[in-house]
Formats: sequence, C-alpha cells, structure tokens
Amino acid sequence: MSINGCREMGSKVSPGRPEGGFLGHLRTVALTAVVAGAGGSLGLMLWAGRRNPSRIWFLLVLFAIWVLSPFMALLLANMVSKRWSVITRVTLHCVMLVLTLGSLAIYGYVVLRPTGSKPAFVFLVVPLGSWLLIAIVVSIAALISGRLSRRVDGASRV
Repeated sequence: MSINGCREMGSKVSPGRPEGGFLGHLRTVALTAVVAGAGGSLGLMLWAGRRNPSRIWFLLVLFAIWVLSPFMALLLANMVSKRWSVITRVTLHCVMLVLTLGSLAIYGYVVLRPTGSKPAFVFLVVPLGSWLLIAIVVSIAALISGRLSRRVDGASRV
C-alpha cells in the first residue's frame, strides 16, 4: 500500500459531499439494520414482559429505554460521524450491524426458547454489553485512525 493509500484511508469526507460507493451502501444497510433492530428488540422485550401485571408498566418503560439506548447511541454516533475518518466510520457501521444482529439473536433465543426462566437479566445485560462494545471498538478505531494519519502526515513532510 502506498503512502497516498494510507492518507485516503484516514481522510475525511467534506461535510457537503455525500458518501458514495462502498461506504454509502454500508451506511445505508447499517442504518436500516439499527432501526429494524431497535424495533425488533423492543418487540421482543414487550413479548417477554407480556405476562407481568399491569401495575408494573413503569418498569416496562424503564426496560424499553434501557434496551433502546444502544441503538439510539449508534444513531447519534452516525449523525456526528460525518467528520470522522473513513476507518472509524466503517468500524462504526460494522458495529451497528454486529450489535443489531447479536442483540436480536440473543433476545430471540431468550424469548422463544421453551424453558420458562425469567428473561429480565438478559434484557439488562445485553444493552450494557452493547454500550461496552460501542465504546471500546469505536475508540480503538479512532485511535488507530489517528495514528495512521499522523504517521502519513509525518512521512509526507520528510
């Protein structure tokens, strides 16, 4: 890979220019997946809590906020990612896909399995794990991207 190739990987898209090619398609698929995953996760959570007494509706509202919070964070991160490097944005979009598919798989297994155990623990832990995944993976991608772009900038000055 040439030095210019590294610079392109760490480059930023101008705010007025739309994303095209692979990154644009990945962004569209990731955004669609996150919206569908949020709706699916909420639906599975409500299905899991359908047998609870109606007097604890506020607990279901709190669970709903907690279950939806990683998806909302991903949508917010996507909105502010326009000035991030390409590597960081691709990583964000991949995290969006992995988190959505993983959450739906885990929630679906818990809700649809034949045993009658209480699924509340899973609906507490999965969003926590999702927050950790988002924070760690996107931060590492931003760190690596920053180092790559500094190394390329330093090499071009020599």
